[in-house]
Amino acid sequence: MLSDTLSTELQRYAIGPRIKALRLRKKLGLVQLAGHTGLSPAMLSKIERGQMFPTLPTLLRIAMVFGVGLDHFFNADKEEPLIAIVRKEQRLKLPSPPGEKHPAFLFESLDYPASDRRMEAFYAEFPVDSPPSEPHQHGSAEFIYVLSGRLIVNVNGKECALDTGDAVYFDSSVPHSYRREGGEISTAIVVTSS
Repeated sequence: MLSDTLSTELQRYAIGPRIKALRLRKKLGLVQLAGHTGLSPAMLSKIERGQMFPTLPTLLRIAMVFGVGLDHFFNADKEEPLIAIVRKEQRLKLPSPPGEKHPAFLFESLDYPASDRRMEAFYAEFPVDSPPSEPHQHGSAEFIYVLSGRLIVNVNGKECALDTGDAVYFDSSVPHSYRREGGEISTAIVVTSS
């Protein structure tokens, strides 16, 4: 059973209506498409109506009949401007590094539904008992805005102390790390670019 968040995200791709449009363009009935794919007409009908989401192998069978790649079902229509809304209750809190009992920080993606994004935005929380993060590097730039508490950012050996309301922009292709300082949790908005 899929969670409401996953169902909402899958519905955003409109896979069922895209399959139906391809089928109608080829002037195929559900029974004919079933014959080509080895899937039942009832299953295909449920997929087209959005009552069921196909697995990747099932979707690949359908794509092969129409001579399209899997990307056909996941590319956003270019006619409309991209708008991606992330509701607070839909965000997933993930530890960094994964699986640690006391992670350096917890983060929530603020823009995960947007495809082909040029930046990534996160809400980060640095708990009171969190150790410093390991030095890491990625992409080309990072921006941090501290919402609460005190955060020390080390960029290539240079430390910057940031208090509530402070911000920093830096080259994230060099090693950098974070650590919370003081007696309260730190929270921040972190934006990275590729």
